[in-house]
Amino acid sequence: MNAVRAVVPEVVLRLLLHELRAAASLGRWVVRRRHGVGPGDLAAAYTGPQTAMMYGFLFVSVIETVGLAALIPWPAVHRVVLVLDVYGVLLVLALHAACVTRPHVLRADGSLRIRYGALFDLTVPPDAVASARVERRYPEGRLVTVSEDGVLDLIVGSQTTVTLELNRPLDFRRPLGARARARTIRFHADDPRALVAALRQPAPP
Repeated sequence: MNAVRAVVPEVVLRLLLHELRAAASLGRWVVRRRHGVGPGDLAAAYTGPQTAMMYGFLFVSVIETVGLAALIPWPAVHRVVLVLDVYGVLLVLALHAACVTRPHVLRADGSLRIRYGALFDLTVPPDAVASARVERRYPEGRLVTVSEDGVLDLIVGSQTTVTLELNRPLDFRRPLGARARARTIRFHADDPRALVAALRQPAPP
C-alpha cells in the first residue's frame, strides 16, 4: 500500500475507494443491511430530496444506452459504449445505494455520525455540540461547502434541515482529501425534528 500511495495520487486513490465502497453498498441495499448502525443507535435517512433525481438519471442513462445501441453501426464502438453506459448506470445505482445504506447515525453514547454515502463521514462528539435546531435552508454550492467563518454545509437536494452549533471547531476531510475545520454544521435529515429531539436528550451515563 505504501508503494501504491507513492505512485498514485491521493485524489485518485480516494476516488477509487469511494467507488469500491459504493459498489459494496449495492449488496447491502439488496439485503437491506445498513452500515455502521448498531443496537441502540438512531439512524437518520437523508435521501428524500435526491431520490427522484437519481431515478431520473437512471431513466435517462437507460434510454441513452438503448438509443446508442440502435444508432451506432460499428460493433467495436458499440461494445465500448455499451460497457461505459452500463458502468454509468451501475455507478448511479451504487451512489444512491451508498446513501441509503449509510445514514446519519446518532449513537447510544450521544455522538453523531454525519455522512453522505461513501463520500463524507464526520463524527461529532456529544461534548462538542452547543445546540441543535431544525432550520431549513437552501444554500448554494457543491455537496460539501465550507465558508471562511467555518460554516460547513453538507447539501442534499439543494437543502439542509438541521443546524449544529459547536462549542469548539472540528477538523474533517473533504471527499477528495483536503482538510478543513468547522464551527457550525448544517446538513439534511429527512425527519429533522426526530433527530434534533434525540440530540437534545442527555446521553446515558
